[in-house]
Amino acid sequence: MLQVLDSTLREGEQTPGVYFDKHIKLAIAKMLDDIGVGIIETGHPSVTKEIHDSVQLIAHGGFNATIGAHARSLKSDVELALNCGVDFIGIFYCVSDDRLSTVFKKDLDQAITQITDVIKFAKSVNHEIIIRYTPEDTVRSEFSNVVAASVAAVKAGADVISVADTTGYMIPGTDRSMYDYVSKLKSELNSRGLHPKIAVHCHNDRGFALANAIGAYRAGAEIIDASVLGLGERAGIVDLAQLLVVLSADFGLDKWKLDKLDELYQFVSEHSGVPIPRNYPIVGKHAFTHCAGVHTHAAAINPTHYESLNPELIGKERSFSLDQMSGIASLQHALSLTNESELSEELQREVLSEVKNIGQKGKAVELTELPHIVHYIKQNYKHKKKKSK
Repeated sequence: MLQVLDSTLREGEQTPGVYFDKHIKLAIAKMLDDIGVGIIETGHPSVTKEIHDSVQLIAHGGFNATIGAHARSLKSDVELALNCGVDFIGIFYCVSDDRLSTVFKKDLDQAITQITDVIKFAKSVNHEIIIRYTPEDTVRSEFSNVVAASVAAVKAGADVISVADTTGYMIPGTDRSMYDYVSKLKSELNSRGLHPKIAVHCHNDRGFALANAIGAYRAGAEIIDASVLGLGERAGIVDLAQLLVVLSADFGLDKWKLDKLDELYQFVSEHSGVPIPRNYPIVGKHAFTHCAGVHTHAAAINPTHYESLNPELIGKERSFSLDQMSGIASLQHALSLTNESELSEELQREVLSEVKNIGQKGKAVELTELPHIVHYIKQNYKHKKKKSK
């Protein structure tokens, strides 16, 4: 059973300049819960008192979602998270040889001891707590190290092992395939009689985060991390709306209230200061807007000619916009939508000419503006006729 973990409140705040006040975090958590997100990662309580307090507030918010917190492999971090009352703690520790020798000054056995001691401690305090262990920078670490740490973590009580593509390194269809990696890791763990859930945390440095996440899902991953607008370190992580829509439309998972996504995105955009690009998939202003003449004409007859996603899936409507690329057929369709279908052919040509003039200035004519252009053309036509008499 697949779960989506939203990390807008944790990874999202690692976007430079992004910070959400406590009441905003609570509102975002409520929206995520209403959509049906399975796990909400609320933050790293040891970073600041404000984050600690917001994690605690959300943990006691009565949500249907599992509420999670982030922690280093330190007892003090885990204690703070447990005291917040969360259901889920994500513990991370990199086990690459390079990081162990240059940053942590430990060997693999010492690192594994630290990881397992922290997991055992968490389970001793709350045996029902869900523990996710992440070998940070999993996919660039020595695979044998990842397997050794994961096996020990599961035996210590970890319920989830997360494959972190921390630097957006993976590329589908190559020897750096997330599908292959997840398949191989699951096989190694299963061969030892261990069956933890596998999660993936895919960064978007190369633009493949969503593709890698879908590859992981196809390989049997049970948890996929995402965030609103893909917010996160550097180029961010998997975009939540894109992930949910693909899983719904292309993999038949009917688990989420997609019509609530737009409200969530507008809210997060406003309070993060990160604008939604007009051409952004799913939630961008132009995601379901047809403009070029050929496109508009064909889409007016049958939308599937130029749509592979039905906007109704997320509670939106397709729209038509006009510019210098528009032809008479697309104008006529737009006029029919604005109750101006009785316009004479001569006036239609004049309206189209004005639309093209506006389009050449780098501006599209939305349907809301078209009636004003029609009114102007009509008035101008009357004026010219009077002058000619």
